[in-house]
Amino acid sequence: MATVELETISNCTHSEDEKAVATGEEVVSTEHYIKHPLQNRWALWFFKNDKSKTWQANLRLISKFDTVEDFWALYNHIQLSSNLMSGCDYSLFKDGIEPMWEDERNKQGGRWLITLTKQQRRSDLDKFWLETLLCLIGEAFDDHSDDVCGAVVNIRTKGDKIAIWTTDYENKDAITHIGRVYKERLGVQQKVIIGYQSHADTATKSGSTTKNTFVV
Repeated sequence: MATVELETISNCTHSEDEKAVATGEEVVSTEHYIKHPLQNRWALWFFKNDKSKTWQANLRLISKFDTVEDFWALYNHIQLSSNLMSGCDYSLFKDGIEPMWEDERNKQGGRWLITLTKQQRRSDLDKFWLETLLCLIGEAFDDHSDDVCGAVVNIRTKGDKIAIWTTDYENKDAITHIGRVYKERLGVQQKVIIGYQSHADTATKSGSTTKNTFVV
């Protein structure tokens, strides 16, 4: 179907070009496509857990983009999350925000956290992460999209995690709106509860889990 459509487009373009030449009009090359700009410029980061290096030395900027086409070019060029080694992360953040708690835009914030089972790496991880990316670059959270800083996927042996980070854990209206929209976009069943945790609580937790500030 796609091939037929491409041929049709090509034929139509060729015909229009011929008409333009016949009438002496200037022909604009069909190779000069206009890219579709995003509302924000985004940066994709990669983290590999090499214990011989510091945490920051393990974090590497892969690329930045600000158009739909450049996003897909990047996404189709890198490994899927499910193919990464345990201990690796991808992070997508607005340009100028680093994927760490200490960043000025992050330190008063928190995250909506999705925890996956080992079995879900095969069935859900890649589609959940892609949908998360599309939520971010597509500004899916309406007026509260400005509250979103970025998102992280953690590949771990015990179970992978995906999180959307926001800038202010006290902004209840923005946080709950983002959580509801995110849950709906992922297609998570209504009975499944996802929680929001402040980075401050995560950083100072004494056990293996952090208390949820909000749930949806």
